[in-house]
Order: sequence, then C-alpha cells, then structure tokens
Amino acid sequence: MTRSFMPTSTCLGATVAIVTLVLAMPTPAGAQEVAGSVGQQVKLSGPRVGVTFLSDSIVEKLKDNDIDVGSFVTQFGWQFERQFHTSENGPALVTEWVLLAGGTEQGVFLPSASWLVGVRTRKGVEFAVGPNVTPVGAALVAAAGVTFRAGGVNVPVNLAVVPSTVSWTSYGGPPSYRATEIEKSGVRVSLLFGFNARR
Repeated sequence: MTRSFMPTSTCLGATVAIVTLVLAMPTPAGAQEVAGSVGQQVKLSGPRVGVTFLSDSIVEKLKDNDIDVGSFVTQFGWQFERQFHTSENGPALVTEWVLLAGGTEQGVFLPSASWLVGVRTRKGVEFAVGPNVTPVGAALVAAAGVTFRAGGVNVPVNLAVVPSTVSWTSYGGPPSYRATEIEKSGVRVSLLFGFNARR
C-alpha cells in the first residue's frame, strides 16, 4: 500500500487564509445594508454561476471514476436561502442550500450539494460553513463573501473552499498486477455569483 499525501494542516491553513483575506477586505460602497426587522424571516433564493478550481488530486480521483475534466470547471445552479434577523443593528443568521451542476462545458455532469449555516452583517459581509457532497466524496466547505445591492436586487459574490482527502486504487501491469491504494489531500476553490430579491 502506497500513501502519498500533503498534511491536512496544509489544506486547512490555506482555507483559513483565503477566508480571512475575504473577510478582511474593506466593504465596497455598493454593498449597502441588508435591511430586515427583528424576528423577520427573509427568503433570498436565486441562481448561481461561477467557476471551480480543482487540484491535481481531485482531477485524478475523478479520472479514476471515468470522469475526465481539466483543472477548471464552470458551475451553474440554484441557492435556496433563508435569512433570520435577530436584532435591529446586529448580524443576521443565514441558512443556505446550494445545488450546482459543474463541468457541462466539458461534456460531463458533476453534481454538488452544500448545506451552509452562518452569519451576515448589516453591510452584507457573510461567513458560513457546512457539509458538501460531490462525486469525490463528502467534506466540509467554508465560504465567505459580500452581497451588493442594485435597486431592489441583491448580487451575492462568494468564495468557497473545500479541503478534502481523496483515495483510489491503482493497478499495476503484468506480471504482478499489484493493486496500490493512493491517498492524497486535495482542494476545490469556487468563485460564485448570482442574484436574488427579497420575498
């Protein structure tokens, strides 16, 4: 059995660094306050489009599953979101289901489902975490972003990072045909945007 993988702390450190960078960015002028009264529940569902970067180990794992894609795939999907306001001036609690179809531009279908729970400030800056399920397995996703407002329309922009460990079995050639289990750390980084309106 051969195991070749980066330390989990490396992927975790990269995740924390990216999320911290997004949260540390100054709030753009166009990111106006997300209004809502105390106790109010707001539906903010809408379409999502974007692109996902796949590390080499993720590409190899997909290839082992007879799915041949490059390091970048497009994403199209829908986000089901509910926002709960807990105070007049404080942050709102957010729960989201994000369903995506990736890789269609390369003739493949890579489904992805994430359930995120987090917070959003009055200025539209948000952070959330939750489980993610794709053809390469289950993992934890961390996401951060900001919501811009254009009239009565919200335009969310989010960066999501999914560190994971993938494994597959490689078979050698003759005469031994020896099976080797390979395990590697990998990461997926997605940049998504969309639009929604309060309902």
